[in-house]
Amino acid sequence: MISLPRAFEEKMQQLLQDDYENYLKCFEEPRHFGLRVNTAKISVEDFVKIAPWPLEPVEWIENGFYYDGEHIQPAKHPYYYAGLYYLQEPSAMTPANRLPVEEGEKALDLCAAPGGKATELGAKLGRNGLLVANDISNSRARGLLKNLELFGIGNVLVTSEEPGKLIDYFPQYFDKILIDAPCSGEGMFRKERKMVKAWEEHGPSFFSKLQRSIITQAAAMLRPGGMLLYSTCTFDSLENEKTIEYLLECCPEFEICGMKGYAGFSKGMPDVTASHHPDLSLIHISEPTRPY
Repeated sequence: MISLPRAFEEKMQQLLQDDYENYLKCFEEPRHFGLRVNTAKISVEDFVKIAPWPLEPVEWIENGFYYDGEHIQPAKHPYYYAGLYYLQEPSAMTPANRLPVEEGEKALDLCAAPGGKATELGAKLGRNGLLVANDISNSRARGLLKNLELFGIGNVLVTSEEPGKLIDYFPQYFDKILIDAPCSGEGMFRKERKMVKAWEEHGPSFFSKLQRSIITQAAAMLRPGGMLLYSTCTFDSLENEKTIEYLLECCPEFEICGMKGYAGFSKGMPDVTASHHPDLSLIHISEPTRPY
């Protein structure tokens, strides 16, 4: 059984209440493995025909599948090196899937490495429009570029800058912006036990300051009528709902939009309010802790 910080346990007990014991049980369940078909190179239907192993569809991701990660190794197959799919847990597939990017638009993935979400946004854009994929880490940005090239995404600009430095180049420019924000990683405890120690060193209070800076800087790069989607892999309301509340206070021209649900989806804290404006809009989504 994983050893969780006492402060985290108390917070989760208060948050989940009767569901807390079910949450603890999930740490003992086997991990779910997933892959996402690269529709920029092959249709889902055609990939299913040539798939060398049994696949189970992810019910809320049109091009997502579960596979038996205990007995097969998709990362060693030629299809992987041909860029026909990306190995990604279904929960991580969700943000880019739910951001309604259309061909010809200008999209920004602000915290993009290693490319799991950026490659999906690029596939949605087709051969038209522009994808700007940014990561503040230069080494991670190089890995990001490699994955985008492997996926055949040609209409892309890869940058490695602090978000604030991009504003001068892209003021009110993008139709769609995705922020998969750096976070305390509470949803990763089950997958990577070392994240527990990292949480004790830098918890929600530390990351919430960074997230507030990132999201307000991103807001300055969204065009009137555009849409921004914010996601994390953590549970803390300070990093999720409170970050959105902060943006709405700083940028009252934004409003929260509805989003199509999926298995395990929750609308979040009920006390988040939004100002309404017809020109700018915002979606907020937090990744579930486990792939359902």
